[in-house]
Amino acid sequence: MSSSEAQELSNVAQQCLEIAKARGASAAEVGASSGKGLSLSVRLGEVESVEYHRDKSVGVTVYLGDRKGSASSSDFSPTALTETVEAALNIARHTAPDSYAGLADPALLAKEFPDLDLYHPWDIDPDAAAALARRCEEVARAADPRITNSEGASIGTGEGLSVYANSLGFLGRSQGSRHSLSCSVIAEDVQGMQRDYWYDVARRHEDLASAEEIGRICAERTVRRLGARKIGTCTAPVLFENQIASSLLGHFAQAISGGSLYRKASFLQDSLGQTLFPKQVHIYEEPLRRRGLSSASFDGDGVATQNRDLIRDGVLQSYLLDVYSARKLGLQSTGNAGGAHNLTLAPGSDDLDALLRQMGRGLFVTELIGFGVNGVTGDYSRGAAGFWVENGEIQYPVEEITIAGNLREMFQGFAAIGSDLLIQGGTGSPSILIDNMTIAGN
Repeated sequence: MSSSEAQELSNVAQQCLEIAKARGASAAEVGASSGKGLSLSVRLGEVESVEYHRDKSVGVTVYLGDRKGSASSSDFSPTALTETVEAALNIARHTAPDSYAGLADPALLAKEFPDLDLYHPWDIDPDAAAALARRCEEVARAADPRITNSEGASIGTGEGLSVYANSLGFLGRSQGSRHSLSCSVIAEDVQGMQRDYWYDVARRHEDLASAEEIGRICAERTVRRLGARKIGTCTAPVLFENQIASSLLGHFAQAISGGSLYRKASFLQDSLGQTLFPKQVHIYEEPLRRRGLSSASFDGDGVATQNRDLIRDGVLQSYLLDVYSARKLGLQSTGNAGGAHNLTLAPGSDDLDALLRQMGRGLFVTELIGFGVNGVTGDYSRGAAGFWVENGEIQYPVEEITIAGNLREMFQGFAAIGSDLLIQGGTGSPSILIDNMTIAGN
Protein backbone atom coordinates (compact mmCIF):
# COMPACT_ATOMS: atom_id res chain seq x y z
CA MET A 1 0.00 0.00 0.00
CA SER A 2 1.36 3.41 -0.91
CA SER A 3 1.96 6.39 1.36
CA SER A 4 -0.74 8.23 -0.60
CA GLU A 5 -3.30 5.59 0.41
CA ALA A 6 -2.24 5.95 4.05
CA GLN A 7 -2.68 9.69 3.78
CA GLU A 8 -6.07 9.28 2.15
CA LEU A 9 -7.32 7.14 5.03
CA SER A 10 -5.97 9.62 7.56
CA ASN A 11 -7.70 12.46 5.71
CA VAL A 12 -10.98 10.53 5.60
CA ALA A 13 -10.82 9.91 9.34
CA GLN A 14 -10.07 13.56 10.09
CA GLN A 15 -12.87 14.75 7.80
CA CYS A 16 -15.38 12.55 9.63
CA LEU A 17 -14.23 13.87 13.01
CA GLU A 18 -14.58 17.47 11.81
CA ILE A 19 -18.06 16.83 10.41
CA ALA A 20 -19.13 15.14 13.64
CA LYS A 21 -17.89 18.06 15.72
CA ALA A 22 -19.58 20.57 13.46
CA ARG A 23 -22.88 18.63 13.70
CA GLY A 24 -22.82 18.73 17.50
CA ALA A 25 -21.23 15.43 18.53
CA SER A 26 -19.65 15.60 21.99
CA ALA A 27 -17.09 12.99 20.92
CA ALA A 28 -16.38 10.76 17.94
CA GLU A 29 -14.11 7.98 16.70
CA VAL A 30 -13.40 6.71 13.21
CA GLY A 31 -11.90 3.56 11.75
CA ALA A 32 -10.93 3.57 8.07
CA SER A 33 -9.32 0.71 6.17
CA SER A 34 -8.38 -0.53 2.74
CA GLY A 35 -7.09 -3.86 1.52
CA LYS A 36 -6.40 -6.02 -1.50
CA GLY A 37 -5.47 -9.61 -2.16
CA LEU A 38 -5.49 -12.73 -4.30
CA SER A 39 -6.78 -16.22 -3.49
CA LEU A 40 -6.41 -19.22 -5.82
CA SER A 41 -7.22 -22.91 -5.54
CA VAL A 42 -6.33 -25.94 -7.64
CA ARG A 43 -7.74 -29.47 -7.55
CA LEU A 44 -6.33 -32.50 -9.32
CA GLY A 45 -3.88 -30.22 -11.07
CA GLU A 46 -6.48 -27.86 -12.50
CA VAL A 47 -7.17 -24.31 -11.38
CA GLU A 48 -10.60 -24.23 -9.74
CA SER A 49 -10.90 -20.61 -8.68
CA VAL A 50 -9.07 -17.30 -8.86
CA GLU A 51 -10.36 -14.39 -6.82
CA TYR A 52 -9.06 -10.87 -6.52
CA HIS A 53 -10.41 -8.58 -3.88
CA ARG A 54 -9.98 -4.90 -3.24
CA ASP A 55 -12.06 -3.10 -0.64
CA LYS A 56 -12.23 -0.05 1.55
CA SER A 57 -14.51 1.08 4.33
CA VAL A 58 -14.99 3.73 6.97
CA GLY A 59 -16.87 3.29 10.24
CA VAL A 60 -17.93 6.26 12.37
CA THR A 61 -19.11 6.24 15.99
CA VAL A 62 -20.46 9.44 17.48
CA TYR A 63 -21.50 10.34 21.02
CA LEU A 64 -24.17 12.79 22.13
CA GLY A 65 -23.35 12.76 25.81
CA ASP A 66 -24.12 9.20 26.89
CA ARG A 67 -25.92 8.34 23.67
CA LYS A 68 -24.01 6.48 20.97
CA GLY A 69 -24.57 5.81 17.27
CA SER A 70 -22.51 4.10 14.56
CA ALA A 71 -22.64 3.97 10.77
CA SER A 72 -20.33 2.85 7.97
CA SER A 73 -19.71 3.35 4.26
CA SER A 74 -17.46 2.18 1.45
CA ASP A 75 -17.75 5.56 -0.31
CA PHE A 76 -15.08 8.12 0.63
CA SER A 77 -16.63 11.07 -1.22
CA PRO A 78 -17.32 14.20 0.90
CA THR A 79 -21.06 13.78 0.43
CA ALA A 80 -20.97 10.13 1.53
CA LEU A 81 -18.84 10.94 4.58
CA THR A 82 -21.31 13.63 5.64
CA GLU A 83 -24.22 11.24 5.16
CA THR A 84 -22.43 8.55 7.19
CA VAL A 85 -21.82 10.91 10.11
CA GLU A 86 -25.43 12.12 9.92
CA ALA A 87 -26.67 8.53 9.98
CA ALA A 88 -24.60 7.84 13.10
CA LEU A 89 -25.97 10.97 14.76
CA ASN A 90 -29.56 10.00 13.93
CA ILE A 91 -29.00 6.61 15.56
CA ALA A 92 -27.44 8.26 18.63
CA ARG A 93 -30.46 10.54 19.04
CA HIS A 94 -32.76 7.53 19.32
CA THR A 95 -30.67 5.23 21.54
CA ALA A 96 -30.93 4.95 25.30
CA PRO A 97 -28.21 6.69 27.34
CA ASP A 98 -25.36 4.44 28.43
CA SER A 99 -23.00 5.95 31.00
CA TYR A 100 -20.35 3.31 30.22
CA ALA A 101 -20.03 4.30 26.55
CA GLY A 102 -17.36 6.72 25.41
CA LEU A 103 -13.77 7.13 24.32
CA ALA A 104 -10.79 5.76 26.19
CA ASP A 105 -9.08 7.63 29.02
CA PRO A 106 -6.53 9.84 27.22
CA ALA A 107 -3.79 8.55 29.54
CA LEU A 108 -4.28 5.02 28.14
CA LEU A 109 -3.95 5.95 24.45
CA ALA A 110 -0.85 4.75 22.63
CA LYS A 111 1.97 7.28 22.49
CA GLU A 112 4.58 5.12 20.74
CA PHE A 113 4.17 3.13 17.53
CA PRO A 114 7.12 0.73 17.17
CA ASP A 115 7.77 -0.92 13.82
CA LEU A 116 6.54 -4.50 14.34
CA ASP A 117 7.64 -5.58 10.83
CA LEU A 118 4.13 -6.62 9.78
CA TYR A 119 4.08 -5.46 6.16
CA HIS A 120 5.65 -7.75 3.54
CA PRO A 121 3.59 -7.71 0.31
CA TRP A 122 3.94 -10.66 -2.04
CA ASP A 123 4.07 -9.74 -5.70
CA ILE A 124 2.87 -13.07 -7.08
CA ASP A 125 0.76 -13.41 -10.21
CA PRO A 126 -1.94 -16.08 -10.74
CA ASP A 127 0.32 -18.26 -12.91
CA ALA A 128 3.02 -18.41 -10.25
CA ALA A 129 0.44 -18.93 -7.50
CA ALA A 130 -1.15 -21.78 -9.47
CA ALA A 131 2.24 -23.41 -10.01
CA LEU A 132 2.97 -23.27 -6.27
CA ALA A 133 -0.41 -24.69 -5.26
CA ARG A 134 -0.16 -27.35 -7.97
CA ARG A 135 3.27 -28.39 -6.71
CA CYS A 136 1.94 -28.67 -3.16
CA GLU A 137 -0.90 -30.93 -4.25
CA GLU A 138 1.37 -33.03 -6.50
CA VAL A 139 3.73 -33.80 -3.62
CA ALA A 140 0.82 -34.84 -1.40
CA ARG A 141 -0.81 -37.04 -4.04
CA ALA A 142 2.46 -38.74 -4.99
CA ALA A 143 3.49 -39.50 -1.42
CA ASP A 144 1.53 -42.76 -1.08
CA PRO A 145 -0.43 -44.93 -3.54
CA ARG A 146 -3.34 -45.04 -1.07
CA ILE A 147 -3.94 -41.33 -1.68
CA THR A 148 -6.62 -41.54 -4.37
CA ASN A 149 -8.26 -38.13 -4.44
CA SER A 150 -7.79 -34.54 -3.43
CA GLU A 151 -9.78 -31.66 -2.01
CA GLY A 152 -7.18 -29.36 -3.52
CA ALA A 153 -4.52 -26.87 -2.54
CA SER A 154 -5.05 -23.17 -1.96
CA ILE A 155 -2.88 -20.12 -1.80
CA GLY A 156 -3.86 -16.73 -0.43
CA THR A 157 -2.13 -13.40 -0.16
CA GLY A 158 -3.42 -10.10 1.13
CA GLU A 159 -2.30 -6.73 2.46
CA GLY A 160 -4.15 -4.00 4.24
CA LEU A 161 -3.91 -0.61 5.90
CA SER A 162 -6.08 0.74 8.69
CA VAL A 163 -6.36 4.03 10.55
CA TYR A 164 -8.06 4.72 13.88
CA ALA A 165 -8.64 8.30 15.02
CA ASN A 166 -10.76 9.96 17.69
CA SER A 167 -11.72 13.42 18.88
CA LEU A 168 -9.14 13.28 21.68
CA GLY A 169 -6.49 13.92 19.03
CA PHE A 170 -5.38 10.30 18.65
CA LEU A 171 -4.47 8.92 15.22
CA GLY A 172 -2.81 5.56 14.72
CA ARG A 173 -2.00 3.63 11.56
CA SER A 174 -1.43 -0.07 11.05
CA GLN A 175 -0.23 -1.80 7.90
CA GLY A 176 0.15 -5.53 7.46
CA SER A 177 0.25 -8.52 5.12
CA ARG A 178 -0.85 -12.13 5.45
CA HIS A 179 -0.02 -15.10 3.24
CA SER A 180 -1.12 -18.74 3.41
CA LEU A 181 -0.72 -22.09 1.68
CA SER A 182 -2.83 -25.19 2.39
CA CYS A 183 -3.53 -28.66 1.06
CA SER A 184 -6.09 -31.42 1.72
CA VAL A 185 -6.14 -34.94 0.24
CA ILE A 186 -8.10 -38.19 0.58
CA ALA A 187 -6.66 -41.67 1.17
CA GLU A 188 -8.48 -44.96 0.73
CA ASP A 189 -8.12 -48.61 1.75
CA VAL A 190 -10.48 -51.58 2.11
CA GLN A 191 -11.98 -50.08 5.28
CA GLY A 192 -12.90 -46.78 3.67
CA MET A 193 -11.68 -43.26 3.02
CA GLN A 194 -9.99 -40.69 5.24
CA ARG A 195 -9.05 -37.05 4.71
CA ASP A 196 -6.71 -34.63 6.42
CA TYR A 197 -4.93 -31.37 5.65
CA TRP A 198 -2.04 -29.12 6.53
CA TYR A 199 -1.37 -25.40 6.11
CA ASP A 200 0.88 -22.53 7.07
CA VAL A 201 0.33 -18.78 7.40
CA ALA A 202 2.83 -15.94 7.81
CA ARG A 203 3.40 -12.21 7.43
CA ARG A 204 6.27 -12.84 4.95
CA HIS A 205 5.88 -15.37 2.17
CA GLU A 206 9.51 -16.34 2.74
CA ASP A 207 8.51 -17.56 6.21
CA LEU A 208 5.89 -19.99 4.88
CA ALA A 209 6.75 -23.67 4.93
CA SER A 210 7.60 -24.84 1.41
CA ALA A 211 4.98 -26.30 -0.89
CA GLU A 212 6.83 -29.62 -0.66
CA GLU A 213 6.77 -29.65 3.14
CA ILE A 214 3.07 -28.78 3.37
CA GLY A 215 2.24 -31.47 0.79
CA ARG A 216 4.37 -34.07 2.59
CA ILE A 217 2.85 -33.37 6.03
CA CYS A 218 -0.65 -33.33 4.55
CA ALA A 219 -0.07 -36.78 3.02
CA GLU A 220 1.43 -38.23 6.21
CA ARG A 221 -1.47 -36.98 8.32
CA THR A 222 -4.01 -38.40 5.90
CA VAL A 223 -2.51 -41.86 5.45
CA ARG A 224 -1.99 -42.41 9.18
CA ARG A 225 -5.77 -42.19 9.70
CA LEU A 226 -6.53 -45.21 7.51
CA GLY A 227 -8.00 -48.17 9.35
CA ALA A 228 -9.63 -46.04 12.02
CA ARG A 229 -11.80 -47.90 14.54
CA LYS A 230 -14.45 -47.08 17.06
CA ILE A 231 -13.68 -47.64 20.73
CA GLY A 232 -15.78 -48.31 23.78
CA THR A 233 -16.86 -45.60 26.20
CA CYS A 234 -14.30 -45.05 28.95
CA THR A 235 -12.56 -42.52 31.14
CA ALA A 236 -8.89 -41.90 30.34
CA PRO A 237 -6.20 -39.25 29.89
CA VAL A 238 -6.42 -37.23 26.68
CA LEU A 239 -3.46 -35.72 24.83
CA PHE A 240 -4.37 -32.78 22.58
CA GLU A 241 -2.04 -32.39 19.59
CA ASN A 242 -0.49 -28.91 19.39
CA GLN A 243 -2.50 -27.88 16.33
CA ILE A 244 -5.84 -28.36 18.12
CA ALA A 245 -4.62 -27.63 21.66
CA SER A 246 -4.76 -23.94 20.74
CA SER A 247 -8.57 -24.26 20.79
CA LEU A 248 -8.38 -24.71 24.57
CA LEU A 249 -6.58 -21.37 24.77
CA GLY A 250 -9.40 -19.89 22.71
CA HIS A 251 -11.98 -21.10 25.22
CA PHE A 252 -9.88 -19.66 28.05
CA ALA A 253 -9.58 -16.29 26.30
CA GLN A 254 -13.33 -16.15 25.69
CA ALA A 255 -14.02 -16.91 29.35
CA ILE A 256 -11.81 -14.04 30.58
CA SER A 257 -12.98 -11.53 27.97
CA GLY A 258 -14.83 -8.48 29.21
CA GLY A 259 -17.95 -9.11 27.15
CA SER A 260 -18.47 -12.55 28.72
CA LEU A 261 -17.69 -11.27 32.21
CA TYR A 262 -19.97 -8.25 32.40
CA ARG A 263 -22.81 -10.26 30.88
CA LYS A 264 -22.17 -12.92 33.55
CA ALA A 265 -21.83 -15.48 30.78
CA SER A 266 -18.49 -16.96 31.85
CA PHE A 267 -17.57 -19.92 34.04
CA LEU A 268 -14.51 -17.89 35.13
CA GLN A 269 -16.57 -15.08 36.65
CA ASP A 270 -14.71 -13.34 39.53
CA SER A 271 -11.59 -15.48 38.99
CA LEU A 272 -8.92 -12.75 39.07
CA GLY A 273 -6.10 -13.88 41.37
CA GLN A 274 -7.38 -17.45 41.52
CA THR A 275 -5.36 -20.56 40.69
CA LEU A 276 -6.93 -21.91 37.49
CA PHE A 277 -4.11 -24.14 36.22
CA PRO A 278 -1.25 -26.18 37.72
CA LYS A 279 1.76 -24.17 38.83
CA GLN A 280 3.83 -24.92 35.70
CA VAL A 281 1.33 -23.27 33.35
CA HIS A 282 2.33 -19.89 31.87
CA ILE A 283 -0.01 -18.21 29.35
CA TYR A 284 0.85 -14.80 27.94
CA GLU A 285 -0.04 -12.40 25.15
CA GLU A 286 2.62 -10.68 23.07
CA PRO A 287 1.11 -7.84 21.00
CA LEU A 288 4.56 -6.36 20.32
CA ARG A 289 5.94 -9.56 18.74
CA ARG A 290 7.73 -8.83 15.46
CA ARG A 291 5.81 -10.29 12.49
CA GLY A 292 3.18 -11.73 14.80
CA LEU A 293 -0.14 -12.43 13.10
CA SER A 294 -2.02 -10.64 15.92
CA SER A 295 0.56 -7.97 16.68
CA ALA A 296 -0.51 -4.35 17.25
CA SER A 297 0.83 -1.40 19.21
CA PHE A 298 -2.72 -0.22 19.95
CA ASP A 299 -6.13 -1.87 20.10
CA GLY A 300 -9.47 -0.97 18.51
CA ASP A 301 -10.00 1.78 21.11
CA GLY A 302 -6.56 3.32 20.54
CA VAL A 303 -5.34 1.98 23.90
CA ALA A 304 -1.65 1.06 24.04
CA THR A 305 -0.92 -2.66 24.15
CA GLN A 306 1.84 -4.34 26.11
CA ASN A 307 3.34 -7.80 26.38
CA ARG A 308 2.00 -9.36 29.60
CA ASP A 309 1.18 -12.52 31.48
CA LEU A 310 -2.40 -13.76 31.70
CA ILE A 311 -1.55 -16.89 33.70
CA ARG A 312 1.62 -16.99 35.81
CA ASP A 313 2.36 -19.94 38.11
CA GLY A 314 -1.16 -21.15 37.30
CA VAL A 315 -2.79 -17.96 38.67
CA LEU A 316 -5.02 -15.62 36.63
CA GLN A 317 -3.24 -12.24 36.46
CA SER A 318 -5.55 -10.25 34.19
CA TYR A 319 -8.74 -10.25 32.16
CA LEU A 320 -9.01 -9.24 28.48
CA LEU A 321 -10.85 -5.90 28.53
CA ASP A 322 -11.75 -3.14 26.12
CA VAL A 323 -12.82 0.31 27.30
CA TYR A 324 -16.54 -0.46 27.54
CA SER A 325 -16.30 -3.80 29.34
CA ALA A 326 -13.67 -2.40 31.72
CA ARG A 327 -16.04 0.40 32.76
CA LYS A 328 -18.88 -2.09 33.22
CA LEU A 329 -16.64 -4.11 35.54
CA GLY A 330 -15.18 -1.13 37.38
CA LEU A 331 -11.71 -1.90 36.00
CA GLN A 332 -9.27 -0.42 33.46
CA SER A 333 -8.92 -1.36 29.80
CA THR A 334 -6.15 -3.88 29.14
CA GLY A 335 -5.82 -2.92 25.46
CA ASN A 336 -7.85 -5.85 24.16
CA ALA A 337 -10.55 -4.25 22.02
CA GLY A 338 -10.54 -6.85 19.25
CA GLY A 339 -9.34 -9.74 21.41
CA ALA A 340 -6.05 -11.21 22.61
CA HIS A 341 -2.81 -10.53 20.76
CA ASN A 342 -0.61 -13.55 19.95
CA LEU A 343 -1.99 -15.62 22.84
CA THR A 344 0.63 -18.26 23.72
CA LEU A 345 1.02 -21.18 26.12
CA ALA A 346 4.69 -21.40 27.08
CA PRO A 347 6.15 -24.81 26.09
CA GLY A 348 7.41 -27.43 28.52
CA SER A 349 10.46 -29.68 28.18
CA ASP A 350 8.91 -32.96 26.96
CA ASP A 351 8.59 -33.87 23.29
CA LEU A 352 5.54 -35.67 21.92
CA ASP A 353 7.01 -39.15 22.49
CA ALA A 354 7.66 -38.28 26.13
CA LEU A 355 4.07 -37.07 26.54
CA LEU A 356 2.77 -40.32 25.05
CA ARG A 357 4.93 -42.32 27.46
CA GLN A 358 3.71 -40.23 30.39
CA MET A 359 0.10 -40.79 29.32
CA GLY A 360 0.64 -44.54 29.09
CA ARG A 361 -2.90 -45.47 28.11
CA GLY A 362 -5.37 -43.01 26.64
CA LEU A 363 -6.47 -40.98 23.63
CA PHE A 364 -4.24 -38.83 21.41
CA VAL A 365 -6.62 -36.34 19.75
CA THR A 366 -5.64 -34.89 16.36
CA GLU A 367 -8.99 -33.53 15.17
CA LEU A 368 -11.98 -31.89 16.85
CA ILE A 369 -15.42 -31.78 15.24
CA GLY A 370 -18.35 -29.52 16.02
CA PHE A 371 -18.63 -27.00 18.82
CA GLY A 372 -20.21 -28.22 22.06
CA VAL A 373 -18.86 -25.75 24.59
CA ASN A 374 -21.04 -23.93 27.13
CA GLY A 375 -19.31 -20.67 28.08
CA VAL A 376 -21.54 -20.16 31.13
CA THR A 377 -20.95 -23.53 32.81
CA GLY A 378 -17.69 -24.57 31.14
CA ASP A 379 -19.20 -27.87 30.04
CA TYR A 380 -17.22 -29.27 27.12
CA SER A 381 -18.28 -31.94 24.61
CA ARG A 382 -16.85 -32.28 21.12
CA GLY A 383 -16.57 -34.89 18.43
CA ALA A 384 -13.01 -36.13 17.98
CA ALA A 385 -10.67 -38.37 16.02
CA GLY A 386 -7.13 -39.44 16.73
CA PHE A 387 -5.22 -42.46 18.01
CA TRP A 388 -5.52 -44.94 20.86
CA VAL A 389 -2.38 -45.28 22.95
CA GLU A 390 -1.27 -48.26 25.06
CA ASN A 391 2.00 -48.58 26.99
CA GLY A 392 3.00 -45.12 25.78
CA GLU A 393 2.81 -46.05 22.09
CA ILE A 394 0.24 -45.34 19.39
CA GLN A 395 -1.71 -48.53 18.59
CA TYR A 396 -4.31 -47.58 15.97
CA PRO A 397 -6.38 -44.65 14.67
CA VAL A 398 -9.84 -44.02 16.15
CA GLU A 399 -12.87 -42.08 14.92
CA GLU A 400 -16.53 -41.33 15.70
CA ILE A 401 -15.94 -40.59 19.36
CA THR A 402 -16.84 -37.72 21.66
CA ILE A 403 -14.66 -36.31 24.43
CA ALA A 404 -16.35 -34.55 27.34
CA GLY A 405 -15.48 -32.76 30.55
CA ASN A 406 -15.66 -29.34 32.19
CA LEU A 407 -13.19 -26.65 31.14
CA ARG A 408 -12.46 -25.54 34.71
CA GLU A 409 -11.58 -29.14 35.63
CA MET A 410 -9.70 -29.63 32.36
CA PHE A 411 -7.57 -26.54 33.04
CA GLN A 412 -6.76 -27.85 36.52
CA GLY A 413 -5.96 -31.19 34.89
CA PHE A 414 -3.13 -29.97 32.65
CA ALA A 415 -0.80 -32.84 33.58
CA ALA A 416 1.99 -31.98 31.12
CA ILE A 417 2.82 -29.50 28.38
CA GLY A 418 4.92 -30.42 25.37
CA SER A 419 7.97 -28.73 23.91
CA ASP A 420 6.38 -28.68 20.43
CA LEU A 421 5.06 -25.10 20.37
CA LEU A 422 3.13 -24.50 17.14
CA ILE A 423 2.04 -21.00 16.14
CA GLN A 424 -0.53 -20.98 13.36
CA GLY A 425 -2.37 -17.67 13.26
CA GLY A 426 -2.91 -15.57 16.37
CA THR A 427 -2.59 -18.39 18.94
CA GLY A 428 0.33 -20.63 19.80
CA SER A 429 0.26 -23.85 21.80
CA PRO A 430 2.30 -27.00 22.39
CA SER A 431 0.60 -30.36 22.86
CA ILE A 432 -1.33 -30.61 26.14
CA LEU A 433 -1.92 -33.72 28.26
CA ILE A 434 -5.08 -33.63 30.37
CA ASP A 435 -5.22 -36.18 33.15
CA ASN A 436 -8.82 -37.36 32.83
CA MET A 437 -11.77 -36.99 30.45
CA THR A 438 -14.83 -38.98 29.45
CA ILE A 439 -14.49 -40.62 26.04
CA ALA A 440 -17.81 -41.71 24.53
CA GLY A 441 -17.66 -44.39 21.85
CA ASN A 442 -19.60 -47.60 21.24
